[in-house]
Amino acid sequence: MTERISCKTEGCNATILPSTAAKTGGICMPCYQEQERKKQQAYIKQHRKTVNLYEGLTDHVDILKVMHAPKKHDPFIEYVPYPISKEQIYISLSDQEADCMLTYAMELLAVHNESEAEDILLALVCYRDVNISDALLDLIQQGLFDNPILFKDATQDIRNQLLERVEWDEDSRNHLLLILGWIGDTVVIEQFRKWRMQPPKWVEQLFVTPETYALDGGWELTPDGERRNLINQLCYAIRQADEPYNELNVEHHARFLETSHLTCPWCNRKLTKLMDVATSHPALQYLKLQMETLQVITCDLCGGFSTIYMELDNRGVPVWSRYNQEPDYLPDADDVNSSTETPHNLMLAQKPQSPYYAAVWTMSQLDSQMGGHPSWVQDSEYPICPCCTRRMMFIGQIDYADIDEYAEGIFYMFICPKDRITATVYQQS
Repeated sequence: MTERISCKTEGCNATILPSTAAKTGGICMPCYQEQERKKQQAYIKQHRKTVNLYEGLTDHVDILKVMHAPKKHDPFIEYVPYPISKEQIYISLSDQEADCMLTYAMELLAVHNESEAEDILLALVCYRDVNISDALLDLIQQGLFDNPILFKDATQDIRNQLLERVEWDEDSRNHLLLILGWIGDTVVIEQFRKWRMQPPKWVEQLFVTPETYALDGGWELTPDGERRNLINQLCYAIRQADEPYNELNVEHHARFLETSHLTCPWCNRKLTKLMDVATSHPALQYLKLQMETLQVITCDLCGGFSTIYMELDNRGVPVWSRYNQEPDYLPDADDVNSSTETPHNLMLAQKPQSPYYAAVWTMSQLDSQMGGHPSWVQDSEYPICPCCTRRMMFIGQIDYADIDEYAEGIFYMFICPKDRITATVYQQS
């Protein structure tokens, strides 16, 4: 039997054959591969060059074109990032510059550069609420239905085409129904009502009823067949106080992510006060609440596994709801840190932003906000009020990634103004 040789690498206990030692200089193959990897990294670092694709560019449209263009991966090239985020540039565009970006997106669609074109269209719709109806026919002709929000401002002709198509396009039907939910005009409402009364044959292929798709657009079809909005179009960003985001608002009482004095009866940890905001704030005035502040409280541990309801007394003080149902599984509380262990200086932006700003979770923006459309990580999930059995209205959301770069998941906040009950839902990828 051939005698094996100890690897020469300090601290390595492996042994190798003499033939291997002759090839590697006396070290084992894993050590040899690690040595070669470090040599390669050192070589790349020594010969890497820095490339600034934005050098000399001052026009916002030119800068955005570079941002959207795919970059060739090359280990010997380090690209210089632009100092301002993509969404901030879109927000600062003039109307003329926004029109130029829309025209450019349509040019990209004409040459079948769908991915880049849709990214631009999404940015225009979400960050600026631009009407892109001129591009919708191109999207239909190319069968691009993966981003239903793009069709929210569809013309009557486009809407009618989609209503016809949903009857025969089995492959796209799910997205087409979501699109109709985003359009949500009187004709769509009437069609959802008819489908509820007389379900078409293709309903058997769906997991939910056709009218359920309205939730993605922020509304529901009531039992009486009317549209009931579940979101507030007035939307304010929640940002760190050190961020110059439209100047942060100090006029109204607004506090976020504080520790409550209440204790979770399931895990015995202190509850988290996701928000405590004056009801006089424009984002809450539509609720017409008879209380000075609105508090939304949850358990940042148990709330990840169950909807947490809190009942508000006449002064708006929340108490643990009798309707809460403990889930079958909860993690060990000792293994989880509290989100409020570190103080967070979050504030509301002074000026409202697009209600669609964070509606697409996969985009790069910060998602914490009051009002607007939720950033659903999974399917839309408006909880049912345990008292009146109506869907609860969306108040806002806190994205943990906005607070801790290593965290993920979004807490969505809801209220039933009639029964004075709040609820939180948590989703993560």
